[in-house]
Amino acid sequence: MLREKWFKFGIAIIMLFVIIWLGTKISFIFTPLVIIVQTLFAPIVLAGVLYYLTRPAVNLLSKKIPRILSIVLIFIAIAGLATGAVFLIGPELQTQFNHLVKNFPKYIRNVQQTVIELSANEWFQRFQNDYLSLEKITEKLEQNAQSMLQNIASTIAGAVGFIANIVMVLALIPFVLFFMLKDGKQAPKFLMKVLPKKHQAEAETILEEMDKSLSSYIQGQLVVSLFVGIFAYIGYLIIGLEYSLVLGLLAMVTNVIPFIGPWIGTIPALIVALLTSPVQAIFVVIVAVVVQQIESNFISPFVMGKALNMHPLTIIFVLLIAGQFGGLVGLLLAVPTYALLKVIVSHLYRYIQLD
Repeated sequence: MLREKWFKFGIAIIMLFVIIWLGTKISFIFTPLVIIVQTLFAPIVLAGVLYYLTRPAVNLLSKKIPRILSIVLIFIAIAGLATGAVFLIGPELQTQFNHLVKNFPKYIRNVQQTVIELSANEWFQRFQNDYLSLEKITEKLEQNAQSMLQNIASTIAGAVGFIANIVMVLALIPFVLFFMLKDGKQAPKFLMKVLPKKHQAEAETILEEMDKSLSSYIQGQLVVSLFVGIFAYIGYLIIGLEYSLVLGLLAMVTNVIPFIGPWIGTIPALIVALLTSPVQAIFVVIVAVVVQQIESNFISPFVMGKALNMHPLTIIFVLLIAGQFGGLVGLLLAVPTYALLKVIVSHLYRYIQLD
């Protein structure tokens, strides 16, 4: 048994976990590594997403012109599109956002009035008890508000630090993306040199399938999200919903999270509609259902196809587990990470059996 490959592989896994555990006990070694990973994680992930979006265009252009020149042209095109988008939707987006901020106190008063009317309702008072008390809820909200005011200085400092981190990440992304596009093909070749020759063919197959799965998911998911945002915006315009552009962009962003993302993006639109009239809230639900039917029956099958070959129930379980461990970041990375692990595991047994 000691000579069996599966036993040796198990021992290697155990030793890896022991090394990681020992590393956590040596803080002066492990802590800097954690800081490095946390610092580089965001720019590498975002640059990786842009890499898979821009790589097809760079590969196409590099057939006619030098690759570096292709990358520079793509960067110029991205900057032009971003500038055009700012000038095209920026003024309207700013107007709607300012209007939302200006009317926010009015919406708060409407909610307060609704709560007061609800508390005066005889049916509600019949079911109200010590655990569901509007007085206690109001008292708790006031305590939280006072706590927030007391910690406002630290909140502002945290916000400034957060903005500084975002600026740093945005500044690093173009450089990371440039070298990914320029030298991305060299990474698999370097890995092939490290591995023994008898394992290189199988490892190359694994890397190709991982690359294909990740590329299909990222490109497809972003295209689908773009369509969802456009259709939601058009639907909100048709029903006359306020802040349609802001809410459409929110629907586009949240749609990146599979299954639950589209409904998360619908909640703000539903709240805005409820503050106007119950009828408009019904229209918002109708728009959300229609958009999701179009997305699931026409756009996703055409764009995504069967690239990941994952059962919907599996995706739901993966999202539930990832949400518990990683929050929003876990939800965003859960499906592509699972797709990569699925490729690795599916080839693992054959990889171990190679002579």
